[in-house]
Amino acid sequence: MNGTEQNTVLSYLLCWFCKSIKSRKNELPGKVVWVTGASSGIGEELAYQLVKIGARLVLSARRENELERVKKRCLEISNLSGKEILIVSLDLMDRNSHETATKTVLEHFHEIDILVNNGGRSQRSLFVDTSLDVYRAIVELNYLGTISLTKHVLDHMIQRKKGKIVTVSSVMGIMGAPLATGYCASKHALQGFFNSLRPELTDYPEISIINICPGPVQSQIIQNVFTEELSKLKNTGDQSHKMTTHRCCQLMLVSIVNDVLEAWISDHPYLAVCYLWQYAPTWAWWLLHRMGKRRIQNFKSGVVGLSQYSFLSLFQGCYLDSLSICCVTARMQKTVLSLSFFPSLFI
Repeated sequence: MNGTEQNTVLSYLLCWFCKSIKSRKNELPGKVVWVTGASSGIGEELAYQLVKIGARLVLSARRENELERVKKRCLEISNLSGKEILIVSLDLMDRNSHETATKTVLEHFHEIDILVNNGGRSQRSLFVDTSLDVYRAIVELNYLGTISLTKHVLDHMIQRKKGKIVTVSSVMGIMGAPLATGYCASKHALQGFFNSLRPELTDYPEISIINICPGPVQSQIIQNVFTEELSKLKNTGDQSHKMTTHRCCQLMLVSIVNDVLEAWISDHPYLAVCYLWQYAPTWAWWLLHRMGKRRIQNFKSGVVGLSQYSFLSLFQGCYLDSLSICCVTARMQKTVLSLSFFPSLFI
């Protein structure tokens, strides 16, 4: 088979795959979508994209004044009324409040179609310097807070026999990284939990468990990362090398409406490292040790940013884009795939 024939075959395969993909604009209008961590970053941008499509929203976070700002902007850019966007103040670490919050949403909308577990915090500190109180807080927030809210919402979805639980994990949930031991552990825990919950719901085929694993994304999460002590915050600086929040949320919505069980969303070189970790772990460990040593040196000397990893630039010329689909649902013949697509494919 010559090059022209190979390109033709690839084109047919892409066309077949694209025809089987559901459209965000067809699937989301009117749906009730509850987004946690909606006061900034991915959660905020996701809210804007959802209201443009016509979804009804529940916005949750701790900072109610920021949620009001996001709601105001949502109303400006959409045709929704104020009653179609509900603010529910929520602290994921206050698990006793999660049942009440869920009841508030159901009293207002009477249903929850999609829960997006997006709330959480990252970390930048060395394990040997970090208080165990920090690790306890990370687990309470990123892991236990998420599964607590999920439990109450899932009870409602089981009664309806349909719904989607979407959890914003991370590529750090499938691989490791220095300076983020607690964060990686919490995301690994989420991956393990939801991958184990999914087969428990086989009697409810219309309830989907979807894990979204973003790589580096431009977000305010870096302005509030955990460090060595609970009282200490750190701003980790420039984000120009990261994927835009807008692009990340576009790909998230494509994954959600198509029930993609696990989506890696990242630019290269980070996506290439994910492939390496998945298919050649020994080489990935070698690479991570080299990258980790450099990262720790720069962390100790106050250097911020990933331009320091120049040896990773080998991957940056790759033409493949940012959505890696590892598990495809029954609509795509239950095939286990790992694919990347051109930048314009899912816009």
